Amino acid sequence: LKAVILIGGPQKGTRFRPLSFEVPKPLFPVAGVPMVQHHIEACAKVPGMKEILLMGFYQPNEALNRFLVSAQQEFKIPIRYLQEYAALGTGGGIYHFRDQILSGGAEAFFVLNADVCSEFPLQEMLEFRQQHGDVQSFVILGTTANRTQALNYGCIVANADTQEVQHYVEKPSTFVSEIINCGIYLFTPAIFQHIGEVFQRNQQELALEESSNGWQRAEVIRLEQDVFTTLAGSRKLYVYKTDGFWSQIKSAGSAIYASRLYLNQYSKSHPERLAQNKPGGPVIRGNVYIHPTASIDSTAVLGPNVSIGEGVTVGAGVRVRESIVLHGASLHDHTCVLNTIVGWDSTIGRWARVEGTPSDPNPNDPYAKIDSETLFRDGRLTPSITILGCSVTIPAEVVILNSIVLPHKELSRSYKNQIIL
Repeated sequence: LKAVILIGGPQKGTRFRPLSFEVPKPLFPVAGVPMVQHHIEACAKVPGMKEILLMGFYQPNEALNRFLVSAQQEFKIPIRYLQEYAALGTGGGIYHFRDQILSGGAEAFFVLNADVCSEFPLQEMLEFRQQHGDVQSFVILGTTANRTQALNYGCIVANADTQEVQHYVEKPSTFVSEIINCGIYLFTPAIFQHIGEVFQRNQQELALEESSNGWQRAEVIRLEQDVFTTLAGSRKLYVYKTDGFWSQIKSAGSAIYASRLYLNQYSKSHPERLAQNKPGGPVIRGNVYIHPTASIDSTAVLGPNVSIGEGVTVGAGVRVRESIVLHGASLHDHTCVLNTIVGWDSTIGRWARVEGTPSDPNPNDPYAKIDSETLFRDGRLTPSITILGCSVTIPAEVVILNSIVLPHKELSRSYKNQIIL
């Protein structure tokens, strides 16, 4: 078995700015560890997993290399990064590197999108494939969304008895199905034949349109629109429906929600990562992750859903809730931080209040997903979480509400509903 994690590249992650300026989005910490580490951990637990490949078109940089080295040591499994020469789409990349994926005689491989958070029921997908379909069939992980939100995802119509996918539509304009694609797949080498057919078709179409000034590439192949739509109804594609948690991480606001889902899971999977109330320590409410190097005053109150990074300083009487505080940040005495991502090495002065509006799914709807909000609606900034880029300084006694502050800014007053360039 192998696993391929698609991490995308620098021109994506625009909705994740200004945080993606400092670190590739897959390395952004969610619940205390880089986003993609949750994927690696889940893959490493599957018996028979021989290698994990990260695939994308980031330039290999120091942060990525350091992460790969430490992940290999921690999970005792070979992890490599394969760099695409351009954005090849979700199918183009794995087709381009098919020899690397199949080397060593891989019988099956998982493909996971890096920008989802999930329980990753990989073992269950393997068992499901053995019970349904033949050994050559492919499995998509699906989950249930509500009728209106399903239109934002790939929708799957499946046979109720066999779970065979009969119809697949990516982001339909009208309601098709409540079962949506989670961006996690189990393939066999046979998938490359189907991707190869799309590649041939693309090449023929490009040859016919010689006038298309050459920017389109036949290698750009999207698994969802190009491969799944043709595989549906051919008795090759099945959907495994999960009741576990799942969410996309497209915007910074969804990172706080994903952090909550993972912190909840830690109580079962990694209780040692959750902070406990101890005499002389800060007050912990709900699930909180605190990096061992952080220094936190005993009168601070943290939680629920708070993740405190490396070397963070939290002063007396500070209140933090539903927030991610990244490494090196410093919260001075009596600050209040709610629904906010505090960037690396940022400083919040005494008695300041930094607050955002949560962009959580509707808590009364069990199938609600997070809305991928646009930054602006009707010419105004949509109220969302507050984001401070790296090295932002906020003075004492000001209020910052629903605002995005770009890196290296020193503010002098309060702001509300603004992007501070």
